[in-house]
Formats: sequence, C-alpha cells, structure tokens
Amino acid sequence: MNMEYLSGVSTKEIFEISQLLAPEMESREVKVNGAVHTIRDMGDVAFVVLRKREGLLQCVYEEGKVMFPLSDIKEGTTMEVTGTVRAEERAPQGIEICMTEIKILSQPAAPMPLAISKWKMNTSLEARLNMRAIDLRNIRERAKFKIQEGIVRGFREFLYSQGFTEIRTPKIGARGAEGGANVFKLDYFHRPAVLAQSPQFYKQMMVGVYDRVFETAPVFRAEKHNTKRHLNEYTSLDFEMGYIDSFLDICAMETGFLQYTMKFLQEHYEKELKILDVTLPDTEKIPMVRFDKAKEMVSEKYDRKIKNPYDLEPEEEALIGQLFKEEYGADFVFVTHYPSKKRPFYAMDDPEDTRFTLSFDLLFHGMEITTGGQRIHDYHMLTQKIAARGMTEEGMEAYLDAFKHGMPPHGGLGIGLERLTMKLLGEDNVRETTMFPRDLSRLEP
Repeated sequence: MNMEYLSGVSTKEIFEISQLLAPEMESREVKVNGAVHTIRDMGDVAFVVLRKREGLLQCVYEEGKVMFPLSDIKEGTTMEVTGTVRAEERAPQGIEICMTEIKILSQPAAPMPLAISKWKMNTSLEARLNMRAIDLRNIRERAKFKIQEGIVRGFREFLYSQGFTEIRTPKIGARGAEGGANVFKLDYFHRPAVLAQSPQFYKQMMVGVYDRVFETAPVFRAEKHNTKRHLNEYTSLDFEMGYIDSFLDICAMETGFLQYTMKFLQEHYEKELKILDVTLPDTEKIPMVRFDKAKEMVSEKYDRKIKNPYDLEPEEEALIGQLFKEEYGADFVFVTHYPSKKRPFYAMDDPEDTRFTLSFDLLFHGMEITTGGQRIHDYHMLTQKIAARGMTEEGMEAYLDAFKHGMPPHGGLGIGLERLTMKLLGEDNVRETTMFPRDLSRLEP
C-alpha cells in the first residue's frame, strides 16, 4: 500500500507582498493570488488591484499581453496571476505586477453590496454591521482589528514576561459571580444556569495555584443598555496576582502592560496605525486621583453639582479625562478608592476608612476601560462581608473553599478590549471596534 506522509507546512511558489518588496525581486516572474478589490479600466490598460492578507497589490492588465478577457474579472473574483514585478511609486506598496497569465479561482455570485474599495464607506454603521463579513474587507475596517490583535498580543506577551500563567475558565456557571440581576439565564439539561459575567471567582481561585494568572475571553452582561459604550458580549482581558503589597502593584502592572503594548504596536503595526492615522497615547507616567477628590475637582472646575456621591456618571468620567488632559497632559488617569457601596463584596475595604475600597478604575480619554482592586483574602473577613450584605453563601462553596484553605493577599483587574481599542482609535461607538457586536437588538450576523 502506498502511504502518504505530511512533513510540515507545504511551501508554495506563491509570493506574499513582503516577499515581493525585496530589491532582488525587480523584473522577476512571480505567481501571486488574491481577491479583486477594485478594477480601474483605462481602455488599453487596466489596473486590477488585489486584496491580500498584507494589503493591496496592483496588477496591470494590458491588451494582447494576457490571453484572458477583462470582462471575466469582477470585484470579488479570487484569482492567481503570473507576471513580472516592477517598481511603480504611484501603486500601493510601490510595486506592481505586469500580468501574463490569469487563473480564476472563484467568481462572486452577486455584485458587491458595499463600496468596500472606497477609503471611507459612506454607509450607516447599521447597514455595515448587517453585512459585516463584506464590510470588514474594507482596508480601514481590516486595520482596526489588526490593531486589536496587537493589543491582545501585547497583553499576553507582557504578562508571560512577568511570570503569569494563562488560564481558561468556564463561561457557563450555576450563578453569577458579581450577584445582581444582569445575567443571561439558560437551560442546562433541565437545570438553571447562567453565562459568566466575569471570570472573577475562578481567577481568584487560581491565584492559590499559580500566584499570577490571566485570561482573554468573552464575558456576558444582560444589561438593557442601548448606548455607544455598552455591549452584551465583550472580550475581557483579565489578570489576578498574588503576594501584592497593595492595590498599587496592580495599577503598576497595568501601566507596564500599556507601555509594553504601545511600543509593540509602534513596532509591529505601524502600517495599520498609519492607515487609521492613530497617535498612540502617552503611557510614560499615569496620574492617580482619589474618587472623592476627582469628583470635587470636576465639580469646581466645570461648575457642576455632584448628584451621585457613590458612583461616576459617564459625563463625570469624560470631564475627569478632560481635566487631566488639560492640566497634566495625561491620556490616562487612575481613579482610586471607590465607595464600598458600589463595589462587589470581595473588594477589600480601606482599613483607614471603610466607606471606601482599595480599588480603582482606569479612565482613557474620559472613559472607564478597566476596573480592578485588591480583594479580601481572609476567609473570616469574606464570610462576614457576605453576611453583612445580606447575601447567601449558597452556590459559592467552591469559591469560599479556596479561602478556607489559605490565600495570599491578591488583586486584579479586567480590561474591556473593545473599549480600549475604540479609545485608542478615536472611535465614538464601541460597535466600530467589535468584530460581530451583540447588543439589545443584534444577534446577527
């Protein structure tokens, strides 16, 4: 019997853009493939621009040079072409391929519903989201999610360098980690279950195993918000770390992540940053301000009455961002010591004033992108707080067991990936930086 074996990734004679840009490629005959992004017919010459994973590549169709009818090439056609590389400074990438052979790989069944080859598609967000798989083929749309990939890579690589272990926690549970009513309920083999609002309990439990853990995964919030900043499913970049001296260790770790990631984006995603005209924020040093002090500062500077002493309204967050940008040139600001009333039971109260917690939010250009803080690690203190809040321990036995058997001082945070991307790119709607958003009215595509 003749046995075939695979011995690794197959090497093909097809060239990618980065390979074509090497100086020795000039005048060489090459094969390339791609999807037709746009066709500019000039009569005896036509420019067929292919969309490839690394960007756009211009191919030149000259009558008589290639035995293939131009009318068979449509927007969305995928094809393989053979031709010669030549320098052309007006073309994307500064090169073009003079085609000699064309092989059609697939043909579209219908004309393109969106003007994806335009620099900016003048179409409503709603219409674009309805046809998201096509919308994302636009060069600028694609660039957004490459940058989002870069943020996740930065988060992972930085935390690996700091001795963190990556974990994966379940998204189906028996009850919500945060308490409250904003959970999606589902039927789990005739038993009630919920979608996880956060990996909170699990990542704390895992601090008892690995000291430092992180996860990048979806979280679900059944909030009936219809705003530009809320989603019902988003990606949370979570970490939890043990043996901390104070919650400031967590803020410092996040600052390190931001510094690492901005350098990483500059280095590896320069092309996308340029396409979207992004100026990366300053992360050299991030100011900190107490929650009550931040409220007072905004109230004084902008002559605004403090309506809710226990929480920050979105407008107040925006004004704190504005104030710190105007007076300190800061893009980010840590707001610390949130009131206990507004923080979950596991938040560590400030021993100096138990009305406040050893917790924080990070605001980026006036929007909360992170919530974090020190957690209660003492079993008795935790059960007392649960009782004081009139909560039940039912359903939390496994979580409490970890504390019963000893846990180090620890804390952590969760970062909203889509919000961080949105603020980085200067978008004003979080759906712009969510690949397939889920909100009050959208379950498709």
